[in-house]
Amino acid sequence: MARVVILNCKKIRDILCVSCMKCYKAMQERVGEFERYKDEPIDIVAMGDCGDCPGLVMPKLVLISDIGKAIGRDFDVVHLGTCIVKAGMTAKCPINPEELAKKIKDKMGKEVIIGTHPW
Repeated sequence: MARVVILNCKKIRDILCVSCMKCYKAMQERVGEFERYKDEPIDIVAMGDCGDCPGLVMPKLVLISDIGKAIGRDFDVVHLGTCIVKAGMTAKCPINPEELAKKIKDKMGKEVIIGTHPW
C-alpha cells in the first residue's frame, strides 16, 4: 500500500483547483502521477500546504511526520502537487520542485514524486 502525503501550494491551490478536487480525482482514477499506483491501494495520510511563500515546507513536513508517527500514520511517499509546479511557472514561486525533492529525500529518506494530476 502506498502511504502518501500530498503537499500543495497555499497561494494558488483554491484558485487552480478548488478543494484539491483534481488531486482526489487523479488518485481515484490512477491518472497523472498516481498511475504508478494502479495495482495497489493508496492511503492519503495527509494533505497540507507548503507553509506559504517563501515556503516553510521542511518544518511543515517534519511536523506532519512527527504527528503521523505519534498516531500510527507514517508515510512513505511525498507528492509535490501539480499546483506547486505551476506556482513556479505562473506565480514566481521561489520553491524549486527538484531541489525540494532532493532535500526531502536526503533529510527525511522519503520518496518524492513531483506532480499529482495531469490537468
